[in-house]
Amino acid sequence: MQRVPQWTRFELTFEGPPGLDNPLTGAAFPAIFESPDRTVQTRSAFWDGGRTWRVRFQPHQLGEWSYRIEGGPSGEFLCTSYSGENPLYRHGAIRVASGGAFFQHADGAPFFWHGDTVWNGPLKATLPDWSHFLADRAAKGFNVIQFVPTQWVAAAGNADLRHAYIPGEELRIDPAFFQWLDRRVDLINSFGMVACPAMIWSAPSKPWALQMNPGTSLPEDQIGALAYYLVARYGAHHVAWMLAGDGDYRGELADRWQRIGRRVFEGNSHPVTMHPMGSIWVGDEFLAEPWYHFHGYQSSHWDNDESWRWISHGPPSEKWKTGPHPIVNLEPCYEAHLDMTDRERPNRRAFDALDIRRAAYWSLLASPTAGVTYGAAGVWSWETTAQPPMNHVLTGIAPLWSEAMHLPGSTSMKVLNDIFRSIPWWTLRPAPELILRQPASAKAYIAAAKSETGLSLIYSPQPALIELASNVRAGEWIDPSTGSRQPAQFPFQTPGDGDWVLLLQ
Repeated sequence: MQRVPQWTRFELTFEGPPGLDNPLTGAAFPAIFESPDRTVQTRSAFWDGGRTWRVRFQPHQLGEWSYRIEGGPSGEFLCTSYSGENPLYRHGAIRVASGGAFFQHADGAPFFWHGDTVWNGPLKATLPDWSHFLADRAAKGFNVIQFVPTQWVAAAGNADLRHAYIPGEELRIDPAFFQWLDRRVDLINSFGMVACPAMIWSAPSKPWALQMNPGTSLPEDQIGALAYYLVARYGAHHVAWMLAGDGDYRGELADRWQRIGRRVFEGNSHPVTMHPMGSIWVGDEFLAEPWYHFHGYQSSHWDNDESWRWISHGPPSEKWKTGPHPIVNLEPCYEAHLDMTDRERPNRRAFDALDIRRAAYWSLLASPTAGVTYGAAGVWSWETTAQPPMNHVLTGIAPLWSEAMHLPGSTSMKVLNDIFRSIPWWTLRPAPELILRQPASAKAYIAAAKSETGLSLIYSPQPALIELASNVRAGEWIDPSTGSRQPAQFPFQTPGDGDWVLLLQ
């Protein structure tokens, strides 16, 4: 009997019948899996070219499993204990914790979302380059990789010039494209990181660009079929889903996505969200949807008072801060990306490591702490020559990915990860009332969060005297650019230039 370690992947290949005109929509081949305790789960097979069909399944329970595929084979496999070091397989799939404020593994271990934005990485990278990059990110504590799994406005296809799908009266996929993608998604998981695809890019744009995004060029039934295929193909990986990327899903615009989500994610056990366009909150529209699990948002790429106030003050309502959905900034400003406040203004400033830290700490402390995502020019678009990303000329000339991966902001994110993982971060809740006096500048806003156990974490983007509504008289200063620590004594004056973290326990 085949042995499959727990939380890894069982895969079965079988031959389907001849003569299917369009295997994407022409047959589903439901696969029924029965666990050792007789619980039944259903998964869909997916077409992989010719008459080849595959079923993938992630077993969560130790013991003997059985399966049967309607119109296909049946059999058994044995789920055994995993003995390696990969945290995804040691602790199990991620899910929303019972309290709703953060993520945890299946065994209850807290999961701090520490994401990196590599939209084009799996589309463009060679396998050696992709492995080299993921090793660097794993060493810096990143555990989520966000990417786009189809052609979109910033990539006409993959590096082999293949397309995920061919539009027409009926949607047709290219199995060779997805076989390329498989190997790169496999590597994400092999480095202990969750794969997080923005499944259907939906950004409104100029008319010529709309045809490149599946969410703005395909009809609803084809969008649903494409998303369903992605779930069938990658649902047995360790994933978190962004159903739609970079669109407006407020009000009546949410209706279509509600219908698609209900169709696509029936039986799905992985976290699902939406990735909205910049500086809008989307979530109330989806709170009643059983497939929707966490609030994703995008603070985006503006450098002005309005933007800084928006991000530093957090979600729009208190119910978000106490509700059953984690909150994650999926797209703060990208390092080395030009400020987009006034796109036509010459000599615009590029965001630096301080901007990255400011946006990240504000995001983490303005809502119940769940995690945050980083991004860098050159990395997100996977540039191999110094040039503006495709159809994003106003964002500036991006460095090579191999240079951009070493930008200082990524090291700052490692420090951030180390700080939060050194404390029970999942107990933190926003506590703006701790700060008695805020600086006049919105860009200097001091963010604070605390837990019921007496832990407080405070971030100041600039040198400041931090006046607290607290009788704590000692703590620890942490330099968020280096991680160095020193004692902190009342009165809490930041001990040097730049930004500082104050840890009080």
